[in-house]
Amino acid sequence: MGIDSSPESLIDYFGGMVFRGGAVTCPVDDPTPLEGAVLSLKRLDGRYWAKTRSGIVLLVAGKIGRQGPGEGCDGPLSKIARDIKIDITEVRPPVILEDFKAGFEDSARGVITDLDWAVVIVDPTSASIQMAINMKKIVEQIKAGERPATAHLSSSDLIETAHRLYAEAHIKGTLFVFNKIADQESETYLREELAKEGIKPLGVIREDKSISAAWLKGKTP
Repeated sequence: MGIDSSPESLIDYFGGMVFRGGAVTCPVDDPTPLEGAVLSLKRLDGRYWAKTRSGIVLLVAGKIGRQGPGEGCDGPLSKIARDIKIDITEVRPPVILEDFKAGFEDSARGVITDLDWAVVIVDPTSASIQMAINMKKIVEQIKAGERPATAHLSSSDLIETAHRLYAEAHIKGTLFVFNKIADQESETYLREELAKEGIKPLGVIREDKSISAAWLKGKTP
């Protein structure tokens, strides 16, 4: 993205993970909304955000903590991703894109309940096809009013909070983008398989070796 160095993580800004004595808990065990998650870039210390030459603002939830791999899962990062909001009067255009790791872990933690749209990147693999189908179903379940699993929660207040977050979810739907498409045969197959589930891609990103090379070397393509 042309940023010289990554900004410091928001997990540190919010006081660190609960696994090392910090304030940020995992949304599965503690669905309570994160305090102070509405951020103003004008007031936020410049260490915690960076801006590209084209004006895109980058914030980083965090990575593996300084205490080593035994300090806990990255559930607290999911809570930051779920709850963080930027004062949209400071963003032009007011679009916030949250990039999650591949898989369903963040979705299972309820992160997508606070999104407007879930954008699924579909690579040319059978696993990615199934991932797209599953994500579509998850969003449909949330919109239909299904509630999260809460049998592990002993507090009625936490159960009520988890149910409320899902009930108030404002996600509108799922969008799909094909990625790393090398040839027409791959694209046709993806389209045919996903069409069986009522999925049509929003767009197609072709395979570009220059992007892969830049990603390998940590450079801007």
